[in-house]
Amino acid sequence: MMTGFRLNLSPLKEPLGFIKLVEWLTAIFAFGSCGGYSGRNIISIFCDNSKNETLNANFHYPFRLSQVPLIGENTTICNHSVSTTHLMGDSASSVEFFVGIGIVCFLYSMVALLVYLGYMHVYKDSDFGPIFDFVITAILVFLWLVCSSAWAKGLQNVKDATDTEGISATLALCKGSNITCEVTEFASMRTLNVSVVFGYLNMLVWAGNAWFVYKETRWHSQKLASQPGSGRQQVPAPI
Repeated sequence: MMTGFRLNLSPLKEPLGFIKLVEWLTAIFAFGSCGGYSGRNIISIFCDNSKNETLNANFHYPFRLSQVPLIGENTTICNHSVSTTHLMGDSASSVEFFVGIGIVCFLYSMVALLVYLGYMHVYKDSDFGPIFDFVITAILVFLWLVCSSAWAKGLQNVKDATDTEGISATLALCKGSNITCEVTEFASMRTLNVSVVFGYLNMLVWAGNAWFVYKETRWHSQKLASQPGSGRQQVPAPI
């Protein structure tokens, strides 16, 4: 059996190779749209008998909000002494899990494309290649579902912690009857919303790819061979 590299671009014209290329691109969009994010919300504090104040809530990937200082040490706001205060929440585990799965799928797609384009003759001549490809693909479908759902919940926690209600719950100063806290400028989280959409899109694309990979396995060929009439040939009736 010849095992050398043979460049053949024809798999890209077939669903097996074309979908793998799509997976490579969607994985980039998924982890790239949230991995380098940074944003800032501006909080306006309206004091009753003194000058109004403004605070900046700066947060970024991986969204360990509990480590983000909102108010520094020994700060006076609205004639009240305020101790060091941090934002509430931590979505690092969910977003890092999401980004990690995206990177794994990005790398696996590159390796799979290399095999499809250069070693397809080896891939189809053995049972191991298609079966291994199918098992990994099925596992990644499940992981995309889990990590996308986890990150969707984590993103919602980030939004809740940085909106007016979340800031008011964080700052004890804002709970006074004469002081009002309000987020007057919100950071754009459009790219973060896009990352969640691409997460679920990746799950659907990988699920579709699982079917085409399954068709390359011996399980599918054995199923076809076991169907009644699959090996029979019709004999023309004598004239």
